[in-house]
Amino acid sequence: MNVIIYLLPLALGLGLLGLFAFLWSLRSGQYNDMEGAAYRVLSDDDVENGKT
Repeated sequence: MNVIIYLLPLALGLGLLGLFAFLWSLRSGQYNDMEGAAYRVLSDDDVENGKT
């Protein structure tokens, strides 16, 4: 039963850390272009003049 004294603040701290990470990703624009990354994977812009 004494272990709950350590686990409860640890769980709350990890939850707050996840919340701050999510809010930071929202403010930095991680979710502004949801489809662009999928199309950039399929494009061949990095291939130079037929070389692979």
